[in-house]
Amino acid sequence: MTKTAIFANGCFWCTEAVFSMLKGVSSVVPGYAGGILLPGIDPVKGPTSEQIYNGNTNFAECIKIEYDPEIISYEDLLSVFFNTHDPTTLNRQGNDVGTEYRSAIFYIDDEQKELAEKTIQELNDSKAYDKPVVTEVVRLNKLSDFYEAEDYHHEYYKNHEGQPYCQLVIAPKLEKMQKRFASLLKA
Repeated sequence: MTKTAIFANGCFWCTEAVFSMLKGVSSVVPGYAGGILLPGIDPVKGPTSEQIYNGNTNFAECIKIEYDPEIISYEDLLSVFFNTHDPTTLNRQGNDVGTEYRSAIFYIDDEQKELAEKTIQELNDSKAYDKPVVTEVVRLNKLSDFYEAEDYHHEYYKNHEGQPYCQLVIAPKLEKMQKRFASLLKA
């Protein structure tokens, strides 16, 4: 039986590539969550990237992860989440700026909420970062509140490895991932 985790930690091109490397993860889908359906946004299909990048919908780029908890735990996913982006910057990851790039955990049940809040508290108490963690922990009311991104965003790194953004931003994250989380990676 698989479970679902939804994280927003910057550009979903990066995060999709990172979490796709983990054993026990069966799928990673880029999308949008945490926003407001304004007039002009299809309530079934959800927002387009153009609508969220104008900054007035409050949707965040995020990923929906389907994983096997017998192989990888939610705690392991949280560890990867907090170690592959800067959870101390509000509405920003690197050169990507705006609410769509904020750090957020969209929890589905009380267990996910408790684990996320506990992890943030531990990170702050241990002063793991120079500044406090600003990651939002927000209930996703129902899985339909996650809107899948347009097709061209899917497997972006895999399909565009040679692009400068992939080489300069995503590839170094993947290298860091391979060193730091070798025991969690697919063979």
